[in-house]
Amino acid sequence: MENEEWTLFNIFLFSLFTFHLKLLPLQFEIINRNKTMPNISVRGTEMPSSPIRKLAPLAEDAKKRGIHVYHLNIGQPDLPTPQVALDAMKNIDRKILEYSPSQGYRSYREKLVGYYDKFNIKLTADDIIITSGGSEAVLFAFLSCLNPGDEIIVPEPAYANYMAFAISAGAVIRTIATTIEEGFSLPKVEKFEELINERTRAILICNPNNPTGYLYTRREMNQIRDLVKKYDLYLFSDEVYREFIYTGSPYISACHLEGIENNVVLIDSVSKRYSECGIRIGALITKNKAVRQAVMKFCQARLSPPLIGQVIAEASLDVPESYTRDVYDEYVERRKCLIDGLNRIPGVYSPIPMGAFYTVAKLPVDDSEKFCEWCLSKFEYEGQTVMLAPAAGFYTTPGSGRNEVRIAYVLKKDDLVKALIVLKKALEAYPGRTE
Repeated sequence: MENEEWTLFNIFLFSLFTFHLKLLPLQFEIINRNKTMPNISVRGTEMPSSPIRKLAPLAEDAKKRGIHVYHLNIGQPDLPTPQVALDAMKNIDRKILEYSPSQGYRSYREKLVGYYDKFNIKLTADDIIITSGGSEAVLFAFLSCLNPGDEIIVPEPAYANYMAFAISAGAVIRTIATTIEEGFSLPKVEKFEELINERTRAILICNPNNPTGYLYTRREMNQIRDLVKKYDLYLFSDEVYREFIYTGSPYISACHLEGIENNVVLIDSVSKRYSECGIRIGALITKNKAVRQAVMKFCQARLSPPLIGQVIAEASLDVPESYTRDVYDEYVERRKCLIDGLNRIPGVYSPIPMGAFYTVAKLPVDDSEKFCEWCLSKFEYEGQTVMLAPAAGFYTTPGSGRNEVRIAYVLKKDDLVKALIVLKKALEAYPGRTE
C-alpha cells in the first residue's frame, strides 16, 4: 500500500473509532433504558394479596373524602381488652426488656395447661411452644412438617393466609370444595380420597371456621381422624375461635381425637378471645416430640416471641368469667342482628354461622371484588359506605366465590344496623347487580 493510501486508511480508522466513542454514551443510555430490575422470586410473585387488607387504600381515600366507612372486612373486635391485661401492661416494672426463651416463658406455658384443661385438652407445658401470633404457628408447622412439593388438603373457602404460608414453605394447597348452599359442611370421605396421592402430607382445618363460621360435627371430625390415621397424615387444626360456639353442638378439638395424638398440630392465638390482636401471641401445640424439636429450630432462628405480649397474655388467663360471658353474649346478639338483616335484603343469602364471628354471604352482583371496590370509590349513602372482604380471595379454585363476601360482625349492633342499611342501598344502586 502506498504511503498516501496508508495515511488515508489510518485517518478512516481514527474517524471510525472517534465516532464510536461519541456513540458510547448513547449506547449506555439505551442499555440502561432497556435494563430491567432484578427478578422477583417465584415465591414473591405467587404470594397472594390479602383479600382482607388489599382494599385498605380505597378505604383510606374514602375517609379523606369525609365518608364514614363501616369496617366489616377484618376480624378486629371492637370489644375492650380485659382490664387485667391492660393493668399488667401498665404495671411492667422490669429494668431490662430481655429476650424471652425461644419457646416462650415457662410460667405462661404452665398456666396455659390449666386453660386447656377446661376444654378437656390434656397437655404439659412442654407440649406448648409460644409463637408470634397464630400465623407464625401455622408457618412453623408447615416449615417443620412439610418438604417443598408436599401437598396439604384444605376445605375451601379457607383463611387466605394459609396459601401464603404454604407458598413460603414451598408446599402446595389442594382444596376440597364446600358450598354455601350446603352450609359449608364437609363433603364425603370419597372426595378427600380423590385428592390423596404420594405427595399428600397433611390436612388443615379451621374449627370453628374462618371465613364461614362453620363448626365441624363429631361425625366430620371422626371422618378426618380416620383419613389421618389411614394415610398417616399430619392434621393441622386452627382452633383460635373455640370460645365462640353458638349452638348446642359440642366443641370437638383435634386433640380430642383418639389414635392420632402424634399426628396433630394445634394452632392457637389470644388475638380474638381477649381482643389482643396487636400483642402477637399464639401457640403451637403438639404431643409429637420430633415436630417440637424441629419447630424449636425455627423459634431459635427468630430468637424469641414478644416479651410484652407474653406478660399481657399470661395476665389475661386470670380474666373473670363475667368478661368471657359478656363477650360471648354480645357476639350472639351481633350474629342474630347481622344474619337476620342480611337475609332480609333482596337477593342476599347467608347461612347461619355456628361459630367464630364471620359469615360468608352471597350477593346479587356480577363480581364481589368489583362491588367492594365500587362501594369504597364511587358510592356513599348519607356520607357512609361499607368495607367488605371479597370471598374469591378465600378460594383457590378459579371462579369460586365470585359473588360472595366475607363479613365480620365485630362492630356494635347499632353500627351493624347502619351498615346493613348502607349495604342494601349500595346493592340497589350498583350497576353490576344481577337480580
